[in-house]
Amino acid sequence: MDSIQGLAYGFGVAFSGPNLLACFLGVLIGTLVGILPGIGPIGAMALLIPSTFALGPTTALIMLAGIYYGSMYGGSTTSILVNVPGEAASVVTAIDGYQMARKGRGGAALAVSAVGSFVAGTLGVVALMLFAPPLAEAALRFGPPEYFSLTLVGLIFLSQLGRGSALKSFLMVGFGLLLGTVGMEPISGLPRFTLGQLQLAQGVELVPVAMGLYGIGEVLIISERITGIPQMIKVKFRELFPTVAEWKKAFLPMLRGGGVGFLIGLIPGPAAIISTFAAYTLEKKISKHPEEFGQGAIEGVAGPEAANNSATAGAMVPLLALGIPFAPATAMLLGALIIHGVQPGPLLMTQKPEIFWGVVASMYIGNVVLLILNLPLVGIFASILRLPQHLLMGLILLLCLVGTYSVNNSILDIYILIGMGVVGYILRKLKFDLAPVILGLVLGPMLEKTLRQSLFMCRGDIASIFYRPITAVLLSAGIAVIVLPHLLPLLRKTVKVSR
Repeated sequence: MDSIQGLAYGFGVAFSGPNLLACFLGVLIGTLVGILPGIGPIGAMALLIPSTFALGPTTALIMLAGIYYGSMYGGSTTSILVNVPGEAASVVTAIDGYQMARKGRGGAALAVSAVGSFVAGTLGVVALMLFAPPLAEAALRFGPPEYFSLTLVGLIFLSQLGRGSALKSFLMVGFGLLLGTVGMEPISGLPRFTLGQLQLAQGVELVPVAMGLYGIGEVLIISERITGIPQMIKVKFRELFPTVAEWKKAFLPMLRGGGVGFLIGLIPGPAAIISTFAAYTLEKKISKHPEEFGQGAIEGVAGPEAANNSATAGAMVPLLALGIPFAPATAMLLGALIIHGVQPGPLLMTQKPEIFWGVVASMYIGNVVLLILNLPLVGIFASILRLPQHLLMGLILLLCLVGTYSVNNSILDIYILIGMGVVGYILRKLKFDLAPVILGLVLGPMLEKTLRQSLFMCRGDIASIFYRPITAVLLSAGIAVIVLPHLLPLLRKTVKVSR
């Protein structure tokens, strides 16, 4: 089916009762997650994956995807009103958004943020609908060597773009890959690193690892802090209307931010965060009054907020078309698909069209619901920050324990959860980024499987993998990403000396 027919079919799927309710719950939870500092969409999805076991894969993915792009809306509320970014992608919004709020234009900033997110999110979903089918068709020509190269290069890119040093990121990827090797060896069927535990023969589950690193680790970190109730700037409903001049200033930044965000979403890395900085820098560069940025420029709110929402749609393209996540949050979505017994990849569109087109259509619906929720209820959402932290942390701890045990009814999973929680706490204290661990765990089995298949195809001659054009290009890009950061400083020194 073509894109129009597929979208019509997807709306039929998305408008069914359970899927519509899942979409609403997903974007509502996503908004709350964006408001609450520290949890983030990855942690929220990890906490709620067990709750989707009773749902079908389409319904589950619609809800989890709603949490992903919904969290981008919520983060702007507290960034503007409290100067506390609930989500890392909203850090840039706080620069000018909070200054606008201090000047009495907080309502205008919130309205432009919500409308910009809606416009860019919708444009991003349109682009997703147009880009993903041809990419999936092209991916059908990929063999195991191409998938091995793409997975390997994706891990390299994500390691280089993570927070902190590249060495720390590589160590975290290695830790995730190590966890992915626990269980039955895929070719011979022999158990590896199971420590005599029969339950570990099935491998280390994603849910206890993610819940431990993000849920338990976050509870331990926050329990150390003693924070007061933040001072919130109040906004009345009648103040949520920007002036005509503000709309004119914000319109083009919304479109530019949407384009920048979607393109960055197609590249491996934390797209939502990178896109906001890129959009903010772009608006400041082309502005006739760059001195206004940082003092309450509405363009500094419209561009980044449009970019982070469009980037989520861009990040869904490689997940749905190739079955490979290019961002930590989409790695969680891939894990959810695998848990529900769905094989992601280019055949998803033809074998499971209800999943692909249902999710795409639900993103249209979700963006409309988010726009309706985020304007009239902004005061209620912002007041959630006033809840006592010990109650929130207790609830998160309870969800982690119950959710983990519900996966396999296994006490061993509880031990893994607690162990990963301690590991997550220590790694956070040492300033390590945890996202590469999840990526390594999710992509590790795929990396090993495609490598073994490639070696069988090439009869053990690994060098012949490099002779395939696509593989050679991808691996060359991966090598360049590793080598160039070290070569460029040397080249600059050489040029200075020669002068």
